[in-house]
Amino acid sequence: MKSTSAYRLYGASHSLYTGKARCYLRNQGLPYVELSTWHPDFAERILPQIGRGIIPVLETPDGQVIQDTVDIIDHLEAQGVPWPAYPQTPLQRVVAVIIEYYGGQAMLKHAMHYRWSYRAEQEAFLRCAFTLGSGAQLAEQIMGRMNSYLPRLGVNADSIPQIESSFLQLLDRLEQHFAEWPYLLGTQPSIADYGLIGPMFAHLGRDPVPLAIMQRRAPRVHRWVERMTAPGLDVVEYAESEPAFVANDDLPSTLIPVLQHIAEEIFPELTDKLAFLDAWVAELQPADGTPVTEKPQVRQVGMIQTRFRGATIEVGVEPYLLYILQRATDTLLGLQEPERARVQGRLAELGLADAIRLGRQWRVGRRQNIEVWEGVAATQ
Repeated sequence: MKSTSAYRLYGASHSLYTGKARCYLRNQGLPYVELSTWHPDFAERILPQIGRGIIPVLETPDGQVIQDTVDIIDHLEAQGVPWPAYPQTPLQRVVAVIIEYYGGQAMLKHAMHYRWSYRAEQEAFLRCAFTLGSGAQLAEQIMGRMNSYLPRLGVNADSIPQIESSFLQLLDRLEQHFAEWPYLLGTQPSIADYGLIGPMFAHLGRDPVPLAIMQRRAPRVHRWVERMTAPGLDVVEYAESEPAFVANDDLPSTLIPVLQHIAEEIFPELTDKLAFLDAWVAELQPADGTPVTEKPQVRQVGMIQTRFRGATIEVGVEPYLLYILQRATDTLLGLQEPERARVQGRLAELGLADAIRLGRQWRVGRRQNIEVWEGVAATQ
């Protein structure tokens, strides 16, 4: 980076997606200052540019405003960073994006359940966090709104036992992996680590109830959370610490059980959501550049009934999920046979092939910090 000025990160200490962006800035050693949403600049200068109340937002030293962790990280990657987050080999790159999707989307159940279903046990901590992040006047209002999201995320009486069992299983499998490797794909963090750290830090590795579970059951996972929130690459306890991804587009053997866990978690929900979006677009045929929802602050276009580990749930469908997964689709589309067949075959072995489906002509893009439909006319 040529500029010596600091970036400005608008966010909150307890925000899942702010944590993702913050970890990236810290790991890369980029100078930044973090500001709360009640800083006057957020209302006066930032909100008019992003069109909705949402965090995190990065303001670059030259005044560019970027919202969303995908765009923030991609912008910084393009500037050149010490440890690029995207593997250059196709299997690792696709798998990293799938893990990023899992952390930032599928694990909202875990994050929000442990935060709000156990509110009474951690009320003082949460109230302090939300007051510091939003000011006392708005804290209660925001907490109540966040609590109300649980049903739309699939958190109900039937799914809660499955969510808690899932969290424990994930901790156990990650614990085995981090006994061998400091990061998910080797000895430097990838977009997979940044995707997973969102829920694993802001909610599950910080709120008192899930934090205590993590510290007791999976101390190496808790150490990874510390590592991801430290400046630079904090890998002193590993003998092999030269920053790199695993060679030859391979996957660490200890990561395979984690990926199998992810496959068990995201389907059939992801399949059902994609089918809903395909049908929605086919019926309504939105014009190119049309915002994906009528109001920018609304993220979902409908509700579906599906299942999570056997439990019946009803969840909202966000077109944003395609904005994440499209980068993996683009990777596959850029490959020649038989390389594409190799990667797809490996994904099938892991149970993840259906996460990346080729053949969809339309996309979810972003214009002026708002998600929009793109390429729908080409499908007519």
